[in-house]
Amino acid sequence: MRESIHKYFQIGTIQWMSHPRYPVLDSIKKIACDDFFDAIEVCRFQDDETRREARDLLKQSHMKVCYGAQPRLLGPGLNPNAVEEEERKKAEATLLEAVDEAEYLGAGGIAFLAGKWEEETKEEAYKQLLKTTGNVCTYAASKGMMVELEVFDYDMDKKALMGPAPYAARFAADMRMSHANFGLLVDLSHFPTTYETAQFVVRTLRPYITHFHFGNAVVKEGYPAYGDKHPRMGFPDSANDTKQLLEYFRVLKEEGFFQVENPYVLSMEVSPWGEEDADIILANTKRVVNRAWAMLED
Repeated sequence: MRESIHKYFQIGTIQWMSHPRYPVLDSIKKIACDDFFDAIEVCRFQDDETRREARDLLKQSHMKVCYGAQPRLLGPGLNPNAVEEEERKKAEATLLEAVDEAEYLGAGGIAFLAGKWEEETKEEAYKQLLKTTGNVCTYAASKGMMVELEVFDYDMDKKALMGPAPYAARFAADMRMSHANFGLLVDLSHFPTTYETAQFVVRTLRPYITHFHFGNAVVKEGYPAYGDKHPRMGFPDSANDTKQLLEYFRVLKEEGFFQVENPYVLSMEVSPWGEEDADIILANTKRVVNRAWAMLED
């Protein structure tokens, strides 16, 4: 493409994945000082003072702020589709808190993930997830905010209820019947873990997608970084590199996701593996973006 990728997307990064060993405020400042990034995705802050300082940095940045509630669920093992109602309510409570924290930070919504996939209780869990998501969407709507469900693997690593693309499409259709502020977040790095292609996922979920991620995964069992670990692009024995990102771009272009007036967020989700240097990994990812974009046909 001769035109800049920034014309069509707000390019972001997931702060806690990009700099897992950085102090969070140092990480936010470093990302905010890099004009490659139009957006930043942050998560829960552990104390009020750090949260306030982060908000002040973000206000200065002219970046779009996104909020990931996934760590709120994954850390303590909370399940928004738990069959046990009290367990479901615990997950709902932290998601409602996430909406408030996101609002404080200047984010326009939150993203989260479903709880565990268990075949024997799948349909009951589906109803529980509808309940949780509906309640969170209703609360978010009162603040003019969005709620996005990220689609994960269902039998490899996170083993989340959402899940394969057709099942996620069914869920999103049900949610949109009552909540216009609901959408789906899809991630290139998850497509290999659900045994699906970019074309299949994007076309299947097309009416419901509101947010994009990209990254890498190793799906060869027994190999380093196996599962949903988001290693660098081109990691040994991994699934994604420049070629796969280029195909992702092609599909997004074909399906009408190149928006000038209201660009979608497209965030890199890569993380250093072992003792790798976080800043080099970010630079690696930017090089892959630039090369794939340059190869995309006008």
